[in-house]
Amino acid sequence: MAEKEELKPQDWEDIAATEEFKTLVATKRKFILPAVIFFIVYYFALPVLVGYAPKLMETKVFGVVNLAYLFALSQFFMAWILAAIYVKKAGSFDALAQKIISKLKK
Repeated sequence: MAEKEELKPQDWEDIAATEEFKTLVATKRKFILPAVIFFIVYYFALPVLVGYAPKLMETKVFGVVNLAYLFALSQFFMAWILAAIYVKKAGSFDALAQKIISKLKK
């Protein structure tokens, strides 16, 4: 069985200094930071709206279901959609990482 060669701390510093690695980190940050900000704002919008605009959130949509219930339910769907978008986007992150790994193996 072939053993994997371990990278030394200096190797990691060299990798982190490459343009390819910097591009990978910048690309991930460009997606992840706005997604996290959106998620946090969306998540905290419900308690803020319930606290500051209760009449709006009490608006009945159908039967006993009001806007607050629909907004709360939509948070589940929003989280699933964000996760699906991330999974799709992660393919491009993986491709960039694979390019870095293939250069290391040469």
